[in-house]
Amino acid sequence: MPIVRSSEAVIHEIHGARFVSYATPACGSKELCAWRGEIPAGLKAPAHTVSREEIFHLLDGELLITLDGRTERIAAGDTVIINAGTTLTVENPTDRTAYSWVTTSIGLEAQLADGTRIAPPWAN
Repeated sequence: MPIVRSSEAVIHEIHGARFVSYATPACGSKELCAWRGEIPAGLKAPAHTVSREEIFHLLDGELLITLDGRTERIAAGDTVIINAGTTLTVENPTDRTAYSWVTTSIGLEAQLADGTRIAPPWAN
């Protein structure tokens, strides 16, 4: 039975945010990956277009989420469904870190506005 203990989670940092990876093929997942996101106060992540659907659940804090140019403020307990091909921006306009839980299918890639493609290790 694959169990990932919190002490075994792999931490990645990119664009000022921290991604704590729990479910990946390396730890036994066959179809899905999942991670906790830590979005520091004041951070605005670069816009990126996702290749796979993501389920983004805000555990704690408040964020501004922009999907294809439409911005919404979300609060703890809210869930955002981000469809494949959507351009996403995440911003934390508050004075404290926000925490999210994200689940997607293995193989997610993100394309930045300049055309750079990223295959995040916490999603592959």
